[in-house]
Amino acid sequence: MSKGAVLYCPLPISLNRRTEYGKLIEMRDLPERVYVDNSVVSGMFDENDHPERAKPFWNAVFAGRIRVVLSSVLDDEIEKAPSHVREFYRKIPESHIERIVSTDESDTLAEQYIVAGIVTDNSLNDSRHVAIATVARVDVLVSFNCTHIVKLNRIRKYNAINMLHGYPQIEIRTPDEVIQ
Repeated sequence: MSKGAVLYCPLPISLNRRTEYGKLIEMRDLPERVYVDNSVVSGMFDENDHPERAKPFWNAVFAGRIRVVLSSVLDDEIEKAPSHVREFYRKIPESHIERIVSTDESDTLAEQYIVAGIVTDNSLNDSRHVAIATVARVDVLVSFNCTHIVKLNRIRKYNAINMLHGYPQIEIRTPDEVIQ
């Protein structure tokens, strides 16, 4: 290509594609199944920037643009949360929720994260959130837990264990990254 040449690219570019059977797969702007941990629910009431960062995510959930995947581990954590957090959690429309439970399979995977030293026993629920989301094959796990979950070196380690045990890699992000 000569200097100053312009490469033509018609816009908008469609990311839609057809399967081998001709079925059209539409690439969505937002993920369809988003696993939520406790930090995203309680984050609406934190005294930092989390409420401002979480609000667009929850607006998309309440508008039906995102389907949240909520686990039995999250349910247990919410029961121990302050009443205003429990009240907010109960307002999430059931039609926008997929409920899943911890299983022997996810518990075993969570233990593998601990054995590998990704987190300690003190962070069992954090490892359980990642394992449950992995086994459920969600599109993305969202969290504000940047110590034990949303941290690049830990994400790489979670994914290494996932692949070692035959699971896909899991996408882990903060709520605001999912909405951008």
